[in-house]
Amino acid sequence: MQRLEAGGSAATATTAPVLRYRLRLAGWILLAAHLLLVGWLTLRPLDVPWAAAANLTPLEGIKADLAWGPLGAARRIGEGLALLAPLGVLLPVVGGRLASSSPAAWSSLARTAAAAVLFSVSIEMLQSAIPGRVVDVDSVLLSTAGVVLAHVAVVPALRARLRRSQRLSQRRSQGPTPRITRVGVGPWTEVLSAVPREY
Repeated sequence: MQRLEAGGSAATATTAPVLRYRLRLAGWILLAAHLLLVGWLTLRPLDVPWAAAANLTPLEGIKADLAWGPLGAARRIGEGLALLAPLGVLLPVVGGRLASSSPAAWSSLARTAAAAVLFSVSIEMLQSAIPGRVVDVDSVLLSTAGVVLAHVAVVPALRARLRRSQRLSQRRSQGPTPRITRVGVGPWTEVLSAVPREY
């Protein structure tokens, strides 16, 4: 019996690192695919008759987007928010920081936001050398905001689910709760109940 329980706990203990490894591997594959897509969308030359001037004033481009009306502004601002948003989830998965405690969760958010700023600034710098592309500081702001929103919306739920599954696997590895067999009526209870009591 003890051998079976030890084998079950050992199997569960080895299953958790395998699942973490698979999750990180899937994160790396999705991160590479996403970055290739972002590079294709943002770094290919555009054949346009003219290009707008570079925008180095924060929120100036967002104000210009709002002039397109509600639908046009929502589409243009939504594209800016969605461009790098998957990094908000993929970077913590790749870094293996999903199982961290709540104080480490804030540092995970700060690291993810800093990485988003670096990615976004790198894209803008590379765009300055590509025909038809211009630098826009609002793209950096929107991309970073999209990453932070995705991180805040998804990562805490993933963290809670991972902790829940770890707790369940620990309970399963400990085995079932021991049960005590019921004890029947003792042989002396009938004799003692026949004895008159004085209260």
